[in-house]
Amino acid sequence: MKGVEAHDKCRVLIDRLRELGRVVIAFSGGVDSTFLLKAALEALGPDRVLAVTADSETYPERERREAVELARELGSPHLLIQTRELEIPGYAENPVDRCYFCKQELFSHLIPLAKQKGYDHVIFGAIADDLGDHRPGLRAAVERGVRAPLQEAGLTKAEIRQLSREMGLRTWNKPSFACLSSRIPYGERITLEKLTMVDRAESFLMALGFRQVRVRQHGTLARIEVEPGERERLVAAADEVTAQLKAIGYTYVCMDLQGYRTGSLNEMLAPVGSRRSVSGGAEEG
Repeated sequence: MKGVEAHDKCRVLIDRLRELGRVVIAFSGGVDSTFLLKAALEALGPDRVLAVTADSETYPERERREAVELARELGSPHLLIQTRELEIPGYAENPVDRCYFCKQELFSHLIPLAKQKGYDHVIFGAIADDLGDHRPGLRAAVERGVRAPLQEAGLTKAEIRQLSREMGLRTWNKPSFACLSSRIPYGERITLEKLTMVDRAESFLMALGFRQVRVRQHGTLARIEVEPGERERLVAAADEVTAQLKAIGYTYVCMDLQGYRTGSLNEMLAPVGSRRSVSGGAEEG
């Protein structure tokens, strides 16, 4: 029955996309935005779709390269634009609604671009799961009239992964993605140096074969989150990992015993009983 429900929601998505006409898609190359781009291309055709990827200090280089490759594989028109989140007033101070400023910056580029090129709507990859977590970016989308067709169709992350696999998208089992700023606790100032350290540390761990990984930066302490099944392997590589992360600039290196979960830094915002502790949520955190 779950498969049937997912396909029903997918049909709703296709109908909703056709109603939107010509669309610009905020495209990160993650699980959700790749599925949205594929669906839009099928519903509207490449002449009515434009994927746009924001390249900034908060966006890992490996993700930018993959976004370019995915758009090419799907046959979508694609643009790279430059955004400067660290220059947005209030962003670097890292308030709890930091993502609001980020999405406002992104949409402030995409909306004029869409109008200039004759597109009817800007859309992005928010999903049904996002409604149950701290997502200030959704507020920015509502204020700017940016649509979230996956969310409107009620599609969850699990359903999107299932449908992506059936469609042959190689992103169906891609680890959840989030901007590098999400590794720094609210209230700690975001700097280019910190973002670079996190990017280098995570890239090193991924090169060792860790699939889903976060390096949360608390001052000069690196708190590593990996999936529960990979904790023993991380312990076995402790000496190598510690040496490399200290070379990057960390004083202390530790492993989070709870393991990877989306938005773990949001836990400071919620009562203990309502904290989420599962992986595989939206492309944030």
